[in-house]
Amino acid sequence: MEAIKRTKIVDLLKSDAFGSTVNVKGWVRTRRGSKQVSFIALNDGSTINNIQIVVDVEKLGDDYLKPITTGASLSVNGTLVQSQGKGQSVEIQATEIEIYGTADPNTYPLQKKGHSMEFLREIAHLRPRTNTFGAVFRIRHNMAYAIHKFFHDRGFYYFHTPLITASDCEGAGQMFQVTTLNLADIKKDESGAVIYDNDFFGKQASLTVSGQLEGELAATALGAIYTFGPTFRAENSNTPRHLAEFWMIEPEVAFNDIYDNMELAEEFIKYCVQWALDNCFDDIKFLNDMFDKELIARLQGVLQGSFVRLAYTDGIKILEDAVAAGHKFEFPVYWGVDLASEHERYLVEEHFKRPVILTDYPKEIKAFYMKQNEDGKTVRAMDVLFPKIGEIIGGSEREADYDKLLTRIQELNIPMKDMWWYLDTRRYGTVPHSGFGLGFERLLLFVTGMANIRDVIPFPRTPKNAEF
Repeated sequence: MEAIKRTKIVDLLKSDAFGSTVNVKGWVRTRRGSKQVSFIALNDGSTINNIQIVVDVEKLGDDYLKPITTGASLSVNGTLVQSQGKGQSVEIQATEIEIYGTADPNTYPLQKKGHSMEFLREIAHLRPRTNTFGAVFRIRHNMAYAIHKFFHDRGFYYFHTPLITASDCEGAGQMFQVTTLNLADIKKDESGAVIYDNDFFGKQASLTVSGQLEGELAATALGAIYTFGPTFRAENSNTPRHLAEFWMIEPEVAFNDIYDNMELAEEFIKYCVQWALDNCFDDIKFLNDMFDKELIARLQGVLQGSFVRLAYTDGIKILEDAVAAGHKFEFPVYWGVDLASEHERYLVEEHFKRPVILTDYPKEIKAFYMKQNEDGKTVRAMDVLFPKIGEIIGGSEREADYDKLLTRIQELNIPMKDMWWYLDTRRYGTVPHSGFGLGFERLLLFVTGMANIRDVIPFPRTPKNAEF
């Protein structure tokens, strides 16, 4: 086969170099035709759209073409011509085809029919080859790029926080342990506590639940930083919104108060949504047409107008009024409750009909590091609530006062051996500072319109599931 430089399908579909000889490589989506002519839809992952290969059967031979079935991989040389059919502007009239790999139609699971999301999760090694997951993972890449670009363009520094840690940032305790101890022969002291002296780190270590605490240290030196990496939660939650391994974006900014923090969060998430619409429109339109007819309208809706700023106390009043007027919630509403997703979505989707930033939560339901308000009851927390998702961002102004932070740590019985270094930032040149965390997969759920968080990460890690 003549060596011609390969062109990606995404570029060929925009080309008007009719009559030129081109090479394209990819996987067969479908093949149809008659005894005289065969039509192959080829896709190489560069776009949701296939390119049509037109084959003169007599020229290449029926026997040679027989193994070209759904899933087979090809290299095609041919002439780029204007398409006669609807739906695409160009096609390739094949002169030479090399078959790289075949896919037995009796065993290849991705035949041309609809597959359930549950089935595709069982073949996560093959599902990126479907139109749906090709679209999702191209959008995932674009969102990651947009995040780095947003922060870089605003003078933030990308800061790498450790994945293995000896401190529990959230005080949640739901952490995966990291150990080299022989689990069949664990040494314990008289009180029954595990002796970690011979473990790799000489003490109990875990996978991180957040890079925030280390991010705060960096912000008090570099001014404005963000982390973007995997985080791990060992909570036994089999829901469409929870993963045991997911990615988090956590900006932290010195000298920012809660109002600066809200502005940054709104600007950031609007930037990401706009980037998706500008750079992934073909993929988003496919997902809109196939899965969620309101997706594009919802994305555009988030960009129009400012997010509502709403105090938690006022939010509770709205929800209580809704209950009084006959609205049924599964979970109770009262001051002091940690809002459920249904409460958050009511505020966003039914009451305000736009995103809401909820602030000033009761301190009892929020983390120890949040700045306390003058009322002694609430903290300067902020959660950004989105349609269909509920909370998409959680953040706060951080407590900058050493004594107040120390008192809160003691009240919650957080071990001081884990916290001395964190408190040092309040002892030496403390400053007001704020930050937030965005679960990357929650953002992707919103941008793709997918219904389950397991379908926006290539290989989901959930309770009793660590396949692939």
